[in-house]
This record gives sequence, structure tokens and C-alpha cells, in this order.
Amino acid sequence: MEGGVIERARWRDVFGHSEFRALFLAGVLSVAGDQLARVALSVLVFDRTESAGLTALTYALTYVPDLLFGPLLAGFADRYPRRAVMIVTDLARAVLVAAMAIQALPLVVVILLLLALQAFGSPFNAARAATLPAVLPGDHYVLGKAANDMVVQFSQVLGFGTGGVVVVAVGTSGGLLLDSATFLLSAVLIAIGVRRRPVPARGTDEPQGSYFSDLSSGFRLVARTPKLRALVVLATIAGFYVTVEGLAVPYAHEIGQGAEAAGLLLAASPAGAVAGMWLITLWPPERRLGLLAPLAVLACAPLIFCLFAPGLLPTVALWAVSGLASAYHLPTSAAFVQAVPDSQRGQAFGVASTALKSSQGIGILLAGLLADEWSPSVALGLMGVAGACAALAAGTAWARTRRTGSGTAEMGAG
Repeated sequence: MEGGVIERARWRDVFGHSEFRALFLAGVLSVAGDQLARVALSVLVFDRTESAGLTALTYALTYVPDLLFGPLLAGFADRYPRRAVMIVTDLARAVLVAAMAIQALPLVVVILLLLALQAFGSPFNAARAATLPAVLPGDHYVLGKAANDMVVQFSQVLGFGTGGVVVVAVGTSGGLLLDSATFLLSAVLIAIGVRRRPVPARGTDEPQGSYFSDLSSGFRLVARTPKLRALVVLATIAGFYVTVEGLAVPYAHEIGQGAEAAGLLLAASPAGAVAGMWLITLWPPERRLGLLAPLAVLACAPLIFCLFAPGLLPTVALWAVSGLASAYHLPTSAAFVQAVPDSQRGQAFGVASTALKSSQGIGILLAGLLADEWSPSVALGLMGVAGACAALAAGTAWARTRRTGSGTAEMGAG
């Protein structure tokens, strides 16, 4: 990753790959609809319970299941054709979200369906992440990852920014049905636009084992490779600043606003991230990797000012700055995926995704508990302080890894 000279790709080179265009459009549809569903669920839970803690808990459940399902199910992307894995999981999620739209369902059943929905997301995300390096070679992958992540964030802006208005217009059930339709369209795009590929071939020293032996090898690969380990730790800093998503609805209520304002607040962070990822692609690779730690600190620091509940527009600006700095995830994830052998990409991605999303879910849950004890503004401020301190520690570990160059000889371990 850090050695040698890689020819820089151009945007038109990346979008010249037809398979990438299909994956790109599928991502736009599914992510925009998913964020709309999150707004709908947050509004539904808060309307029924009027509890910031339960609202944050429901939102956290969109992340916490990865603690189990991430490593357990992501390995299917290494054992079955990845195109088929994406199509089947998209169809399953369409059915589950449609079922969640039934108004007569008790809240506990909706939460169980949400858990199942997230379970199917793990193999889909692993298969999609592992397919991109095969579709986009060399630096095309890095630029394609940037385009994909920017569109994911922009889709969140659309989904969150219009979510409050759409939920008011069509109701929570209507928002969930729209999300179901996006999963169906995503499956169609992948079926038409992505070509069939066989299961990734393993090396001669890498025999096919049982599912659980492959699962443990994915853990060993990440745990024994200092570079991969440091990148995963940096990624988990997201668990502190992502708390703005789980507390957006109760925070908007605290400052005297409603569902429309909550959608605007939720859109602020991904809007900043879009700008941040565009800026970071203008930097040379060495500079990107050198700024991972400072950007991780900056992603958390703006939350500290939420202690003062500064009002809607100042909070939007603060959350946008946090999103801008969170663009450090782009070079972090690109470096991670490219450093892993193709035959283990699905499982390694599952391990990393588990660490990331579990940290996000736990962070949102903790922030919700703090918000119930004090207030959403105090909870966000405390998470900002803790996150900035954790980012400093993670940055120190990453800097040590870069200085020593450790971990590159262990890429095939496990």
C-alpha cells in the first residue's frame, strides 16, 4: 500500500466499468431507502414511548447485531458466488422491511424483524466489498471506493434530509414500504449489471476448511497483522461520533424542534462526509494515511459543543464538521481491503465490520442511557470528550505502525 508508485486513476476511468456502475446505483437505492427507514423507526418508537433511551436503543439495534452476525455470516461471501449472495440477501431484506410496515405489529415484533434485517445485511456488505476490488483494479479501486462512499453519504443526506418530510406525508408504514422497494431495485440492478464469478480460489497453502475454521482464520489474520489491527481500531472511533444519529430525534425535541428538524440534523453529518471524501481524494496517498489520526480526533471534537444545546443551525454546522473529518474512513477502509488476500476478503471484512458497527451500536446505546439520565445535549458532549481522547490513543498506535512498517509480512497469515 505505502511502497511503490501507483498510477493515479481518473473518475471517467472508474465509471467506465459497467459492473461498477451497477453496484454504484444499487448502493444509492438501498442506502437512501435504509436511512428513510431509520427516520421512520425513530419517529415511530419516540411517538409510542416518548423515551430518548428507547429511541436510541432501537437505532442502536441497526448496529449491535453485527457483533454476532458480522463475523458469523460474512464468510458466506468467500464460500458462495458473491453476486448470488448479494441478490438473495437484497430480496430477503425487501420482504422483512415490508413486514415491518404492518401497523398492527407490536413494537417487540418490529424490533425482532429489525434484527433479522441486519443479519442479512452482513453477508451482503461483505460480498459487495469483496467484489469491488475484482471490478476495479489498482488505483481504480481507491477512486471507486471514494465515489461509492460519497454516494452512500449523499444517499444518507437524501434519505435523512427528506425522511422527516416523507414520514409526515406518507406515515411510518409508507416510509418502510419505500425502503422495501429500494432493496428490490438493488437486487435487479445487481442481477442485470454484475457478471457471474466463481467462488474465489484459494492458494495451495490455503486449503478449504470448515466454515468455523475459516471464521477463526479471519480473526487470526486481523489479530496477528499490526497494520490491519491498527486500521480497525481507528475505524471504531466512529462509535463516539455516530451517536448524533441515535439522539437526533430527542435532541431536536430538546431544542424545541420536530421531525423535520431531526431529518435536517441527521443529514448534516453525511453531507459533511461527502465534502470530506471529495477533498481527501485530492490528496496523495501518503498524506491521506498521515492524517488519519488528526481527522479521527476532529470527527469527535465538535460534539463537545453540544453540551450547550446551541440550537438547530449551529448544531447542523457542528455535525457537518464532524462528518467532514469522518472522511478518514475512506483511506482507512481502502487500505484494509487491499491488504487482505482475495480468498479471505469476505471474512476479514466481516471482522472489521463487526468491530466498527458494534462500536457504533454500543456508542449509541450508551449515549441513549446518558441522555435518559441527564439530557441528549449532555450525552453528546460527553461522548465527544471521550471520543477525542480515544482517537488520540488510536492515532498513536497507528503512527507507531507506520514508523516501523510492521504487519506487511503477515498479510497472508491465518
